[in-house]
Amino acid sequence: MTDPEIFVDVILPIPLPRLFTYCVPPDMVENLEPGIRVVVPFGKKKQYSGIVFSVHQNKPTDYETKPILSVLESSPIVNTSQLDFWQWMAEYYQCTLGEVYKAALPSGLKLESETRVYYNPDYIQLDDLPEKAIKVLSLLSEKKVCSIQEINTFLNQKSSVALLHKLMEENAVFVSERLKESYKAKTENYLRIAENYRSEQKLHEAFDLLEKAPRQLNLLMTLIQKTGGAGNVLKGTGIARKDLLDENNSATSALNELIKKEIFEQYALEVGRLEQTTEAVQQKSTFSPAQQTAYDAIEKAFEDQIVVLFHGVTSSGKTEIYIHLIEKHLNRGEQVLYLLPEIALTTQITTRLKRHFGNKLGIYHSKFSSEERVEVYRDLLENQNYQVILGVRSSIFLPFHNLGLVIVDEEHEHSFKQFDPAPRYHARDAGIMLAHKHGAKVLLGTATPSIESYYNARKGKYALVELNTRHEDIQLPRILITDTREARRKKQMKSHFTPLMLEHVQESLQNKQQVILFQNRRGFSPFLECNVCSWVPKCNFCDVSMTYHKKMNQLVCHYCGHTVTTPSTCNACGSPALSTHGFGTEKIEEEIQLMFPDARVSRMDLDTTRSKKSYQKIISDFEDGRVDILIGTQMITKGLDFDNVSVVGILNADNMLNIPDFRAFERGFQMMAQVSGRAGRKHKQGTVVLQTSSPEHPIIGYVVENDYQTMYRTQIEERQLYKYPPFYRLINLTLKHKSKGVVEKAADELAGRLRAIFGERVLGPQEPPVARVQNQYLTRIILKFEKGHSPSYVKQLMNDATNAILSRPQWKYVTILTDVDPL
Repeated sequence: MTDPEIFVDVILPIPLPRLFTYCVPPDMVENLEPGIRVVVPFGKKKQYSGIVFSVHQNKPTDYETKPILSVLESSPIVNTSQLDFWQWMAEYYQCTLGEVYKAALPSGLKLESETRVYYNPDYIQLDDLPEKAIKVLSLLSEKKVCSIQEINTFLNQKSSVALLHKLMEENAVFVSERLKESYKAKTENYLRIAENYRSEQKLHEAFDLLEKAPRQLNLLMTLIQKTGGAGNVLKGTGIARKDLLDENNSATSALNELIKKEIFEQYALEVGRLEQTTEAVQQKSTFSPAQQTAYDAIEKAFEDQIVVLFHGVTSSGKTEIYIHLIEKHLNRGEQVLYLLPEIALTTQITTRLKRHFGNKLGIYHSKFSSEERVEVYRDLLENQNYQVILGVRSSIFLPFHNLGLVIVDEEHEHSFKQFDPAPRYHARDAGIMLAHKHGAKVLLGTATPSIESYYNARKGKYALVELNTRHEDIQLPRILITDTREARRKKQMKSHFTPLMLEHVQESLQNKQQVILFQNRRGFSPFLECNVCSWVPKCNFCDVSMTYHKKMNQLVCHYCGHTVTTPSTCNACGSPALSTHGFGTEKIEEEIQLMFPDARVSRMDLDTTRSKKSYQKIISDFEDGRVDILIGTQMITKGLDFDNVSVVGILNADNMLNIPDFRAFERGFQMMAQVSGRAGRKHKQGTVVLQTSSPEHPIIGYVVENDYQTMYRTQIEERQLYKYPPFYRLINLTLKHKSKGVVEKAADELAGRLRAIFGERVLGPQEPPVARVQNQYLTRIILKFEKGHSPSYVKQLMNDATNAILSRPQWKYVTILTDVDPL
């Protein structure tokens, strides 16, 4: 009797609406289970590494199955709880499993036929390699870079992915994603006694041989001493080459002679890329009475609720409460996920958590190279060292096996929302579902809760714990309003600064204290304009003016990244009279340096924080007093703690409040309240100077009084009246096409079909504020649903409508993007 034929459903890293089924060759059936990576063919020539979703005996009737080409490992790379979480995400956020897979795994764990492979020039071969692997290395050493397809052709075989996977493990090659970072080898050169000299007699012979070579003899003595004695040396124990040379004044030539004489041998030892700490772990601090009360209330709330909203004012000591909670869960043998909205925040929090949890703490974010992220992923998968993960939104995809607590710090931040590409998930909401699937608890921490979270807490869906006093009874900052319209009328403005702003900056500098200036726009100036004909340079590919960056002498489109050299004359009339309008962080930096020439000024925005270590350098320079004035965008508003900041300046409150968005007032309040919280620490009250042309605006008043409750009441009434979250659920459909006429007709047809199904819940279509991006015209349809509708049923009805549109020949190249719970 023949064994039944085995099939697998495979998730591929491409947006397919359903899974593809492949047949399994008999020699690959053993140990095949969900979560294992396999290499499969797709289309005529492409190959991908996919994830096995299920193993079964049901042969598809719609198409002829192809065989899987190879199995990449013997145990799953994705566990069953992850696959369950992926399914929920694909269903709720109305995307495909392939899109979730692409977002969830580090690029080093995804190989496809278009991936480019690079030779590692520092590779040292230690083990015997298969003949084909040696051929590939020879090819790469000559060409330096090849695609997987080129390697397949060179070897005359269907797939080389399994072979390349082996070479990647050997650190002999790396894939194209690695080029985003400067290359850091995964191995370190070590030295040990050569095998021929690993006996007492041979070691004595080595001493005799080196009697007249004192520097070489010193190196041998150092090796014996540093490895713990002759016994360890004879066992082949080694020492890092760098350490040996450091102990012997860089005696490189003497060392090379020892290797040449075959007394020493050099070998490569695999080392982790992730930093390890050797500092002693500190004990957690004792609580203040207010902190103890809040901690006890959180613990009590967790007895009945999965989610607790922790509303604590800025500088109230929330992080210390987090540390106590983390320790409690670690003592139970559980894992903890600590989510932050910005990479910048991880710099400060990392230092603090490392002091308490040492090497139990793992860090995961996009500034890490692909290989570093793979190491964190594998550490968790194999349950090695990390018990606490500190990371940004992508950390929710890591392979937790015993998750006990999820902390979402600054839960109100819109940085937790993924915008492009799909899945367009919100890490706070996805983190709550992740915790639910693991039976874990969730703590949402913030000084300015989102309207939705506070509503859920008031309605009893979440527990609510509040901490309304600052730690060590530090006073909340005094907030001074200065009217820019009045100052301009009286001609008191000095560039973009009111006299009150400059007076407090000057006073702070004289007192050897620090200043933070907040302007939520990067670049030098939002746009240039011709003084003669009013021509404004616009992006060739987007319907938006280009931002002037003076340092680069370029105009940059902040939507598509297109850059051009700043023109010296008007492109329309030829006049040289071009002037800047508005101001960004770069212009503020230049003007502050002119006004306060003795002050040390630094800037923190997207332009100055592109490299891996840039956040850390800017923040540590400011912490250590090497910078007097820090100018920044919203990055500086999010939970950073600086002891010596006495003045915070908000340079333009109006641009936060005048955005055509129902969340504008909520966000404006949150941003101003958060940046105000950076002022005044440890026994001194800080000052916030807030520049606005509308001092009577109600939100400005709520910020001055730190009155979250009134802000919440006014906003929740409006939301209910106009059918917005948290009372209704929003879904945005964005249609894109290179022809404006085509996209408008497709949108009208789609809106009509959706109205036939959902009625008045469909709004639009309408053009967004920027109606063309990257030469694609955009139009948007908004759907509003009452809470309680089934996401899967809505998804099915929407898919039927969109498929009916995309199946038409004239609209087959229209792209439709779905954004559930848009921000």
